[in-house]
Amino acid sequence: MAHSSHTYTASNFIKAVALAYCFFMTALCPTFAQRPIGITDSEDQHIFTGNEIQFLEDKNGAYTFADVLSPTLNSRFKNSATNTPQNYNLKSTYWFRIKVRHNPESDKNWMLEFFDQTIDDITAFLPDGKGGYNERRMGDQLPFQNREYAHKNFELNISNDTSFEGTYYFRVKSHQTADAIIVLRSVNRFIAYALDEYFIFGIFYGMVLVFSFYNLMMYVAVRQVQYLYYVLYNLCVGLFEMCIDGIAYQYLWPNAPEWNQYAYGIALYGISIFALQFTRTLLYTYRKAPKLDRFIILVMLLRTVFFAICFVVDTNWFSYKFVELIPLAVAFYTGIYIYRQGYHPARFFVLGYTFLSVGFIHKFLLMLHVEGLNFGVITYYSLSICFVIEMIFLSFAIGDKVRVLKKKKDRAQKQIIHQMRMNEKLKDSLNVRLEAEVGERTREALEKSTIIEAQNQELMQVNELLQQQKAEILQMNLLLEKDNEVLHTNVVKVTQARVMSTEVDFEEFSRIYPDNDSCFGFLAGMKWGNGTSGDHYECRKCGHDHFFHGHSPYSRRCARCDYDESVIAHTIFQNTRIPINKAFYMVFLIYTTKGKISSHKLSEILSIRQGTCWAYASRIKKVMHDRRKEIAASKSGEGWSLLVLDHSLETA
Repeated sequence: MAHSSHTYTASNFIKAVALAYCFFMTALCPTFAQRPIGITDSEDQHIFTGNEIQFLEDKNGAYTFADVLSPTLNSRFKNSATNTPQNYNLKSTYWFRIKVRHNPESDKNWMLEFFDQTIDDITAFLPDGKGGYNERRMGDQLPFQNREYAHKNFELNISNDTSFEGTYYFRVKSHQTADAIIVLRSVNRFIAYALDEYFIFGIFYGMVLVFSFYNLMMYVAVRQVQYLYYVLYNLCVGLFEMCIDGIAYQYLWPNAPEWNQYAYGIALYGISIFALQFTRTLLYTYRKAPKLDRFIILVMLLRTVFFAICFVVDTNWFSYKFVELIPLAVAFYTGIYIYRQGYHPARFFVLGYTFLSVGFIHKFLLMLHVEGLNFGVITYYSLSICFVIEMIFLSFAIGDKVRVLKKKKDRAQKQIIHQMRMNEKLKDSLNVRLEAEVGERTREALEKSTIIEAQNQELMQVNELLQQQKAEILQMNLLLEKDNEVLHTNVVKVTQARVMSTEVDFEEFSRIYPDNDSCFGFLAGMKWGNGTSGDHYECRKCGHDHFFHGHSPYSRRCARCDYDESVIAHTIFQNTRIPINKAFYMVFLIYTTKGKISSHKLSEILSIRQGTCWAYASRIKKVMHDRRKEIAASKSGEGWSLLVLDHSLETA
């Protein structure tokens, strides 16, 4: 522990007078005299109680040790009204004093120990037997490694080299209620007691971990959320007990004492929230008691608000642990209510919370200094014992719930098996009836079969005639199909010839290409032909001659490199913003008029802005001019297609 070696000498006259005054007042007032405790090898430990320990309240925390030694303040020390004095006013600083009669003939080493591990600051003034005092400082707001002993409690070695009666003073300041439990014990007794205590701690926290791990595995296996809430509840209980016992400070955050001021509050909040969530999921309150379920949610919300206020405004408010009685009472009442509705797994839940309630009430009564409830070590660890019992019963409750679900499942399986047997019997009876009916129908069918056989003979003869007629009809259809193909080919050729020529008028052109689809189909035929694999398709990227249908209408996608070429790509219609059918009309009109039609006339015919018609017409006329020799030397069937398939056209 952190300690300093400041020595207060009693060489001045004032301190001598003060000590004399104290002895004088003690002699005159035997009723309030403080009883000293002697060191003897026959008694390994002694807990200071009653008039063996006295206290003085310093409301402003301004008293120095010299002030306390003064006759005025020294005479104001009072005997404790209870066996264990406390810091009743959390805003005050308390001074405690005890008297020890030293015995140098003792063969043992001796020490003083504070049982309460939650005290923030303890300044001890130890008499040296020569009229002076040595100062030692300890508390849970100091780093753990500064302690004299690596133990959860606060210990002080005392010197027993000379025979004298020394008065020990302790200045105590804590943000939460602290018990001034001061024990004089031998070092041997301390070692034996500490080993036993840590062994018990190992059992307790081991049980917490075992219960948590087991239920975590159950959650992973069955994915029922109550197991997860139970695991989190157990871990919060373990963290709270570690904070209260000082184990968390020793092993979890020995170099961060600031956690001691509010870690227990976080653990208590987790206990309340996860206990209520576990209650809701285990007891099906949302279905069995909807109003009570909404009230539980309200309590959780209010508890969360209180936690946030404590965390943000003043962490000292975490010390008001009595608020946990509200979530405890709500969970306890919920278990009783659901059990009375006939849900049997709730009985173990009620038993567990009965023990936990007894533990909380016992601690609360001890805090109110109700006499007759202190049973030594059992009293000190009563809440931990109740937590263990509660964990056991809650595990029984979960197991009982699983057992109830298993019984329901077994009952359902038995009903299914029974129903399957009934279905099997029904199926057998139906099969018997069906077999009888099938036999009857079979006899009827045999009787009719002779009649049907005769009719079949007649039908076979008719079928032979029909087969002959069918062969003749097929031969005729083949001839007709050949004639239709020739006729269709001639019609297509004639139509294309007329479209490519300059003899077709505008009205006829509009009937041949009335919409975009017909224009695209015509373009596809001009570019690639109409075969399934393309009459003369060749990929512009890799030269492959097989394709699939592309994303846009009539486009073609290369079967090798996936290059997708649209039907208007590399034509005079590429990148035009006017409808394709109107673009067709414009090319046709310009070609048939040899470029002499005006943009105003085109705008009137096609219902397109004159500027757009002029721009696109200029583009077509340029192509006509560039390819005038080819147009002049073209065959009569090629027509204006020489303008359409302009492979040298640059992308706009």
